[in-house]
This record gives sequence, C-alpha cells and structure tokens, in this order.
Amino acid sequence: MKNFLLGCAALIVLPTFAIAQSGGLKWVNKPTEKMHELQYNGRVLTAYRYDDSIMKPVLYPLNTVNGTTVTRGFPIAPRQGDRTDHPHHVGLWLNYESVNGLDFWNNSPAIPFDRRSSYGSIYHESITGQEAKGDRASLLVTASWKNKVGETQLTEKTEYRFVVNGKQWEVVRITTLTAAKKVVFKDVKDGMLAIRVARELEQPSKEASSFVDANGIVTKVDQLPAENITGMYTSSEGIKGDAVWSTRARWVMLNGKINKEPVTVAMIDHPSNTGYPTYWHARGYGLFALNPLGAAVFSNGKEVRNLELEPGKSVQFLYKVVINGGHNLTESEMNRLADGFGK
Repeated sequence: MKNFLLGCAALIVLPTFAIAQSGGLKWVNKPTEKMHELQYNGRVLTAYRYDDSIMKPVLYPLNTVNGTTVTRGFPIAPRQGDRTDHPHHVGLWLNYESVNGLDFWNNSPAIPFDRRSSYGSIYHESITGQEAKGDRASLLVTASWKNKVGETQLTEKTEYRFVVNGKQWEVVRITTLTAAKKVVFKDVKDGMLAIRVARELEQPSKEASSFVDANGIVTKVDQLPAENITGMYTSSEGIKGDAVWSTRARWVMLNGKINKEPVTVAMIDHPSNTGYPTYWHARGYGLFALNPLGAAVFSNGKEVRNLELEPGKSVQFLYKVVINGGHNLTESEMNRLADGFGK
C-alpha cells in the first residue's frame, strides 16, 4: 500500500512540474549555434544571435505569440518568396553607416575583400545577465564596434527588456555606446534601429528601385507581384504609406496580414533620445528603420546632425518595438503605448 501511494503522488507531482517548466518566458542557450533563444510557452519568440556571417548581433526571428514570423528569412533561413536584396538586413538590429568613416550598416559577406577595410563589424563579447519569469524577461549583453584590423571604436552595453501581454509582446532596447577613441557619427541616411520584415508585410511595389550606399554601391530592388502583399505604414503624425519616409514622428506602425492573421509591427522613439522625434527610414520593400542622426538627407539639407563623442564619453539610445498578432493596432492604441513609454 505504501508503494502504491508513493506512485500516485508521483503521478500527481510530475505533470505539474512539466507545466511549470514550459509556461511563460524561458531562455535557452545554444552556444554552439551562437544563439540565445527566448521561448514563450515552449514556442520561439525570438533569439539573440551573433553569427559571424551577419557582422553584428541581432534579434532573429521575430515571431508573434501565435508563432507567425514577421521578419524576412533571408539570409539566415530563406523562405519561398523572400527578396534577396540587402543581405545586411537581418531581423532586428542597431548599427550605423558612418562611424569614424567606417560603414557598419552595409557590411555583409557580399562585400568584396578588397573593399572591406571601409567597413566595420560589431562583435558580441558577453552575456552579463539574464532573467525570465512569467511574462517578463531581460538580457544584458556587451559588444565591441571594430574596424577590419580589430581596433575598437565603440564599446556597447545593451539591455533588452521583454514583456508579453496576451497576443502582443514588446521589447525595449537600451543601448549605451562609449567611445574608445574620438568618434564621429557622420550625418548619413542608413541607420540606426531597423527591422527587415516578411514579404507579406511589404507595401505593394509599383516599380523597381535602386539605392546607393555611402560607398557608392548600388543595390537594385525588383518590382514583384503584389498578391498577398498587405503592408501599410502609419506614423504618429497621420502620414501613411511611402510618404512616411524622411518624416519625423514619435512612432510608426506597420499593419498587414500574414496567412490571414492581422499583424502589427511598430517602433516607438523615446523623448530622451538625441534627435527626438526621430526621422523614419521606412521603405515599402520591407526595410522598417528609424534614424535619429540622418537629418541632412531626410530634410533635404535644411538640417545637419553630426554626433561627436570624446574618448570615454557615451550616448544612449532607448527604443520600444511592439509585435502584435490577432488584430492591427489602431492609432489611439499606439498613442497610449507611446505615452506610457515616454513616462
């Protein structure tokens, strides 16, 4: 009888333990894959990745709570229908096109070897802290911004704060960059916080386009069929579609559908950031970015905003990214999110 009762107790306790382990947010470290995965109820929400081939740490993929992927698969895990332009557009990342003349933004394995001295890479250094409990998680990491020969320009400390609320989750990124030597962020177009979204969240394209980076390299973006392409940008100023590009706003959201599921991807600027409210570098082909330092291009030369840091001095960038599945967020919902974030 005693053995029978012990067996029954085990049957009761073990299932409860399994549920507790799989519920809520959980970090899964995969060092051999250079990945630190964040799961929610056993399903991947995102992962902090520092693959050598992508030249900077990123969050990839970004999935809704239901498991719908809102980021492009290429170049890490290409999916059918993916565009293959701009191989440096990977997941969610933060970097810049001109730091002491080095292009951190456009760097990728596609750059010819004889031109790589003009580019910089961001090297993951360490994970200094992590927590995950219930619907909240955090991750603290360090990184170094270096040139081709390994000389450090900037040291980076970044904290990610994650919150899940029903079918919506948010990540706040707090990045502090400290100058290892005098650093100049030149006023240029390509920067700073960015997401490359899934094909379905692009805006229907009417024609092919070409884009030129700071090193004179031209990237062509083809016009593709518009079937099931549903994206639409809206800014806090009520501006929509392609007109959002080069305007200033405290937030921009991208609404669309993936496999009939309404999805919103949004980014929110913080009043403490330099250049607030930021300029938006949001393109219909799937690049969703904000750039607080690229004033000259976006203002047609009416404003110039170079940022200089003396050795040992720091600058902080604070942003919120929202991923919502199940319905498209409204402007009033976004205003409430931005108000709360600003406080």
